[in-house]
Parts: sequence; structure tokens; C-alpha cells
Amino acid sequence: MANIQIRKYRDDDAEAVKEIFTLGMSEHVPSSFMHCLKQPLIQMVLMCVFCALMTSSKSFLLPILAVTLLLAGTQQFVVYMFNKYIETSLRKDLNNISETYLKQKDSSFWVAESEGRVVGMVACLPNENAPECLELKRMSVRRSHRGMGIAKALCRTVAEFTRDRGYAAVILYTSVVQVDAQKLYEHMGYEKMREFVIPEFVAKIMNFTLFEYKFYIQRDGEND
Repeated sequence: MANIQIRKYRDDDAEAVKEIFTLGMSEHVPSSFMHCLKQPLIQMVLMCVFCALMTSSKSFLLPILAVTLLLAGTQQFVVYMFNKYIETSLRKDLNNISETYLKQKDSSFWVAESEGRVVGMVACLPNENAPECLELKRMSVRRSHRGMGIAKALCRTVAEFTRDRGYAAVILYTSVVQVDAQKLYEHMGYEKMREFVIPEFVAKIMNFTLFEYKFYIQRDGEND
């Protein structure tokens, strides 16, 4: 991890941070689309449309065209949902990181810098539903700088901050399509606590599952 520095966020990092977050989230569109196509309900709808048009039109062309259009529409819908999430996240906290994280109690935001360029980010703040935990959020590393240990360093930074603030654990949420993130957290010692589907109609149709992970902070002397 040569020439990589983990430091606190500064206001002049704003555009780089928003770019990293947007690009990182957009990478999950293809895997989310494929996850959607694996769902029995989606497959059943596509099959029913194909069979119905095949029976009524006596032609291969029309059902194939209809299914192709449905697939294209589904892909565009997935793109729309991710863009909506990105816009909501920018509006909710990433457009004003200093106010959301740096000026709040037991909250912080860090960036990873390489040769003067911001290449990674992570944040944490108290979790509303688990007052004994700080929540790790907004973890992302530029694709060009992955595999260099940056994400692990960012995870350790959050864990050290959590220990220093006296909290019992770090909690985080990641999705079923973020397989690399799941592997990273499990490698870093996080335990999968539960799985749940986002309580929105579209998410239920897509069976879009979130995973909750926890990393329990080890205090000095606990193994003595």
C-alpha cells in the first residue's frame, strides 16, 4: 500500500468523493440486472408473455421481440433505481459531508489519497437502531486502485475510531449483489448477523436482499 494516505475529509475532496461513490454504485447495475432475471416471478412473466404471443401470433418473431423489449425495459428500470439511490444519497449526506459527519458526535469521514488524488472513502456514524454500534458507510475505492489493501486500511480506520469512542462494535449493511464487499468484510472479521429484503414493493419482486454485518471490537487485554 505504498504512497497511500488515510486522512480526514476536507471540503475540497467533495467532487472526488461524489465521483467515487457514483461510479462505485453504477458498477452494480449489471449484477443487479442478472439477479433480477434469476427471480422466479420475473422468469414466469417472461415465459408467459413468450408463450401467449407464440400461441396467438403463430410467429417466432413477435414473442422474441416482446421478450427483448421486456428485458431492455427491466434493465432500464434497474438503472433508474440505482440512479435514484445515488441522487438520494448525494442529497441526504454526500452533498454536505462536513455537516453530516465531521461536525456530529462520534461521526467521521475519511479518504484514501494516492499521489495527491482521492482514490477511496469511508464514513461512520452512530447507528439509530443499535446504540452500542457505529455504522460503517459509504465505503468505496476506485477500480484502478483496488487490490492494494486500501479497503482493508479504511476498515481498520473505522474500527480504531470505534474503539477510541468506546463503542462495542461496528455495524454495516451491504447488498446481495456486492459479493466482493461481502468477501472483504468477512475476511476482516465481520460476522453476518441477518438477511432481510428491503421493504419496498419493487425490492420484494426482485428479492433484493440486504446483509447486516457486525465487527465486535476487541479491547486491550481481553485475550490475556
